[in-house]
Amino acid sequence: MKIIDEKLLNEVTAEARRSPRLRMNYNFHQSLDEKCHRFLNALEVGTVVPIHHHVTKDETFIVLRGKVRLNIYNDLGEVTESVELSPVEGRYGVDIPRNTWHAVESLEPGSVIFEVKEGPFVPHEKDGILTIQKP
Repeated sequence: MKIIDEKLLNEVTAEARRSPRLRMNYNFHQSLDEKCHRFLNALEVGTVVPIHHHVTKDETFIVLRGKVRLNIYNDLGEVTESVELSPVEGRYGVDIPRNTWHAVESLEPGSVIFEVKEGPFVPHEKDGILTIQKP
């Protein structure tokens, strides 16, 4: 059993702060081949999570600490929905349907979300990241 407590959140947050990407996962699943992926994702202000989608996978996340913004995009890269999530403000998380373009932005240092999505892990292919063509 692994307890999700302040100590664990602080450890993952410290790793995110040391990471060049300013984010760090802590996986509860033992293998990237498992059918269900469960993990903490510590996000620092300034991390870049590109606009992406999971063609065949729904994704759910709950904010455990801090504040994040989730944007939903159309195929042109235009924001169609946006929500700020914070347990302090009573907006805890989202369920994102498969094939939905989305990106997450940390709005407060030390933000941590708990994510769940179907496995196995498949690296984003070229069509998994939205590339916006500028006129």
